[in-house]
Amino acid sequence: MAEPSLAVRRKSRPGSVSKRSRAPVQPSAVCSPVARKKMSSGGEGPPAETPCSNESEEDMFGDHDSFYGNDSLLAEVDDIEKKYLQDKNTNIKVAGEIIIGNQSGIHQKKQDNFSNSENVVVLKADKEDAFQMNENDPVDSNEELTESILDDLPSSQLLYFEKMGELSSGSRISPVSERRNKCVNFSLDKIRSPSFCPDTEHRNRPTDFSSESKCDLFKTESLKDHLKSAMTGNAKAQTLQVSKTKQLKEAVLSEELCVARKTIESSSVDIGPFYGLPSKVKDLFRQFRGIETLYEWQHDCLMLESLQQRKNLIYSLPTSGGKTLVAEIIILQELLCRQKDVLMILPYVAIVQEKVRGLSSFGIELDFLVEEYAGSKGRFPPIKRRIKKSLYIATIEKGHALVNSLIEAERIDDLGLVVVDELHMLGEGSRGAILEITLAKILYTSKNTQIIGMSATLNNVRDLQKFLQAEYYTNNFRPVELKEYVKIRDSIYAVDSKTENGFTFSRLLNFKYSSNLEKADPDHIIALVTEVIPKYSCLIFCPTKKNCENVASMLCKYLKKEFRAHREKEKQDLIKNLENTGNGSVCPILKQTIPFGIAYHHSGLTNDERKSIEEAYSTGVLCLLACTATLAAGVNLPARRVILRAPYVANDFLKKNQYKQMIGRAGRAGIDSAGESILIVQEKDKHLVQDLVNSPLENCYSSLLLELTKGMQSLLLSLVGLKIAVTHEEVNNFMCSTLLGIQQQLLSKEKSLTEIIKDGLEDLIEKGLLKGRICEKDHNSKCTLTITPLGKATYKGSIDLAYCNLLYRDLKKGLEGLILESNLHLLYLATPYDMTSNCSPDWMIYLKQFNQLSAAEQKVVDIVGVPESFITKKASGQAIRKNVDSAVVNRLYLSFVLYTLLKETNIWSVSEKFNMSRGYVQNLLNSAASFASCVLHFSEELEEFWVYKALLTELTKKLTYCVRTELIPLMEVAGVLETPPKNARQ
Repeated sequence: MAEPSLAVRRKSRPGSVSKRSRAPVQPSAVCSPVARKKMSSGGEGPPAETPCSNESEEDMFGDHDSFYGNDSLLAEVDDIEKKYLQDKNTNIKVAGEIIIGNQSGIHQKKQDNFSNSENVVVLKADKEDAFQMNENDPVDSNEELTESILDDLPSSQLLYFEKMGELSSGSRISPVSERRNKCVNFSLDKIRSPSFCPDTEHRNRPTDFSSESKCDLFKTESLKDHLKSAMTGNAKAQTLQVSKTKQLKEAVLSEELCVARKTIESSSVDIGPFYGLPSKVKDLFRQFRGIETLYEWQHDCLMLESLQQRKNLIYSLPTSGGKTLVAEIIILQELLCRQKDVLMILPYVAIVQEKVRGLSSFGIELDFLVEEYAGSKGRFPPIKRRIKKSLYIATIEKGHALVNSLIEAERIDDLGLVVVDELHMLGEGSRGAILEITLAKILYTSKNTQIIGMSATLNNVRDLQKFLQAEYYTNNFRPVELKEYVKIRDSIYAVDSKTENGFTFSRLLNFKYSSNLEKADPDHIIALVTEVIPKYSCLIFCPTKKNCENVASMLCKYLKKEFRAHREKEKQDLIKNLENTGNGSVCPILKQTIPFGIAYHHSGLTNDERKSIEEAYSTGVLCLLACTATLAAGVNLPARRVILRAPYVANDFLKKNQYKQMIGRAGRAGIDSAGESILIVQEKDKHLVQDLVNSPLENCYSSLLLELTKGMQSLLLSLVGLKIAVTHEEVNNFMCSTLLGIQQQLLSKEKSLTEIIKDGLEDLIEKGLLKGRICEKDHNSKCTLTITPLGKATYKGSIDLAYCNLLYRDLKKGLEGLILESNLHLLYLATPYDMTSNCSPDWMIYLKQFNQLSAAEQKVVDIVGVPESFITKKASGQAIRKNVDSAVVNRLYLSFVLYTLLKETNIWSVSEKFNMSRGYVQNLLNSAASFASCVLHFSEELEEFWVYKALLTELTKKLTYCVRTELIPLMEVAGVLETPPKNARQ
């Protein structure tokens, strides 16, 4: 009978009997499996326990053959090899793979059974090609011996090879190994011949190991050396401890993810366990969000054919309808199944922070979920770390900077999905202009990026559809019915569009007012709130921050003492928490109002205060918030009743979009059966309010022309700088695809879009930001525009074009005499220009701060252009004859605030010293840190400013971290605001 072919494999059959007896061993938590595994020499009892130390190679393998002891194991391998090489007529059937491999342990194609690289021998069984023996066939002694040897190999051998690349990444091949590899490569050329490969037509042809394979350096000792090296590394390698339960979970999750990916690729009707995602995601939504099932509209939206085909989509529903959940599911599909980057753009920093907080606990579980996917035997690339880099949650400004970086690095196609919340903000000032620029660049440079826009308020949807090349889905669903009312004097009217004047009388207020109370509360706010609190929640939207504080304080003066008893201990805990976050200080108004379950909410609060108050309101400890309109834009704080203190935001009359955002907070899903809004109206505003409640939503128009330096000119500069469009013709083509281009007939009445573009380019050339010429007659000529160093520095630093030349002059002047005795001079250069207009210095404080400066620091004041005499005269009320730039004066005052803050690192004490709200001080700090980073990028592009690079890098860090307990630096939150490095490639 022919000898059976050689089978190199690892025994894996459950319950099989080992060919050699093994003594029982005691497991140890601190020992590697290699060190724990023992072999008895003759079955005469358990061996002595071996110390779990890898310091000596003699004890690495327990009772396995050591390198310096009995070589029986290696001798057996030697005998098999010799016998195998001598048998020229053996019909070889390869059951495993022998790879002289590249220490990464990654196996290539099955046909390439032999690959040459560095000094490692990998023995790997492949269940598909393994040699299978009939249980009734006689077992040859050679095969029995082979199986015994391989059964006795260390159990973590395969794990060692999988981790080998990481353990030896810094190693080098010795000259001896290099020569040996050359010889091995020569021999392997013969081994790779078709006569040896079992998958070819020459499968049964005898293998000829002739003189070509008899290289002097390729002796049997080489196999020993390789095996010794592999076993040594294996013993030293840290073995991964994987439980059977975890392996089973990994297998299930991996299979579900595989199905999800195939489903998404094939656009199958069968969407898998949870809308193309594994059922684990559904469990997480149930556990952390309390979401058992989706609303019908959410199901319909997720099942849209346009989504399955990855078309752009705009969807619009009333506030509180559940829009965000749909976006989150789509985001998870992109991250986990398609494994592409995702950018989520939100309008305000506060909303970004709220979103990050909202996802924090869920995000921890999400990382766990992804970790299990990553452990799926290499079927999918490891994405545990990558997911944090892939999910960007950013403000409009930061999102624009990210897109610029991706375009410049030629990585824009890595961005698989962009989700825009509050899409209607396209028509709102500078933020709207920057958002339009961002989306236009994505649409023009990437054909694979999907854009999802959502909003509660949209009117001229067709313009937006055309701009975004998107499908549209809308629904009037609200989980809780909203009832709208208007209060005039003591009468309450229901909003009714069917009537002539839009109002229907509903009821009179039933509350007895004394004469004193009537004076204190002429709008009857107390009567309105006591109908719902403390049992239910209430929001009061006020026109200004000061009005918020006044309303909260007034209510507490006239509410009954019984309100203090409601959840009294939790209110005291909230006050203590606020004291801790304020380093022992707490706002006296909050200290007065919180015992009654009332607080104010506006930008004057610090981030930590805002977070504590929002959490207390969400859990019912606080039952009423007096807030400004910013709370309506994205922060998820619904109420049973929403009261609009007046139809104004600051001094401006309410827009319909703003009104809808505010009243949309009324009604808590799962808690209230209905929500109601009450707008308090004075008699003089009655007709304006009638128009407001019955008018359609405002149209969304492009802001590129209104915001010239942040809009049109900024876009033209970056188009040339990023080489998106470098000729007049290309620029025209791009501009036609913007929202402005689509609406040009409505907006450009005096000039055509072509003329506007021409004027903008010429202005940039005149400012020294672009080079080239604009042909008067033929604007379609191929004249190429190029960006100047100053222009490149401006767009790379995201500097407002209104200030780029001023910044250049300030930095240039600083080089003439930069004073570095303290941070003051650098802080002045890093103080944002756009915050100076709303700064009103207190001149006595100004003079006091100046007098506390050292002589060198006072010289800084003189260098920037603010004479001491000017400050002294202003403080004493004297007349000023010499003109001093007010922008410089205000900017220096803000620099004093920052300088004091860096020294004291306490927002409360600094806000008291400068008579500013602590929220304003914190906003100044955040803005200065961001602007310092912008100035740094600006300086990096101009060689003459090389000295600023290191200085501004350190200053940016100081501004970011000076008050750790009161800052939430978004750039430090994993996946938020991260941008790829320069010239990065994937």
